[in-house]
Amino acid sequence: MSLAAIVPVRSFRGAKQRLATHLGDADREHLARELTIGVLIALADLPTYVVTGDAEVAQLAATHGVTTVEDPASGLDAAVDAAADVARSAGYRRLLVAHSDLPFPAGLRDVAAEQQPGEVLLVPDRHDDGTNVIVMPATPGFRTSYGPGSFRRHLREAHRRGLRPHVVRHDLLGWDVDVPEDLDTPPTWGIPSWRAVRR
Repeated sequence: MSLAAIVPVRSFRGAKQRLATHLGDADREHLARELTIGVLIALADLPTYVVTGDAEVAQLAATHGVTTVEDPASGLDAAVDAAADVARSAGYRRLLVAHSDLPFPAGLRDVAAEQQPGEVLLVPDRHDDGTNVIVMPATPGFRTSYGPGSFRRHLREAHRRGLRPHVVRHDLLGWDVDVPEDLDTPPTWGIPSWRAVRR
């Protein structure tokens, strides 16, 4: 057993508040659910832990054959730590942490395969601000620090832990959905806008 995935999902209800100027409550809930399903499908051949305290999310995880870890409700970093402890205890040696709002998650496995021993692989968002994907050793010590500016903090944390940072700037995995502008994909990709998720 080598690699396990961690996907923190707080709740679908009330999700994506920064999209409220463009999407109503029902549409934002639907979008959050559909994005999460896409990520879980992309990770279908990996042991995956969804961290949540929400019954609806836990039910969705079970539908996809995914193990649920109880969210300690102390923030995103604590959620990742809780799942990392479970995966580590199960014998996994590497952890892939992915956000649940990645609209193009198909490359997650390929990116994870690029991580080498002694490295922390980081996929920043397209603004080089947030961290959409981390692949790290399961050994205790590396502390995530999500939120604005997390990419730079994770680089510093890798150096602090004596791990080589391996940065992958990925056109698709670097795209997440946080603000209204994120709903429009570049037309050159030939991919329909994520506004099409609206019911």
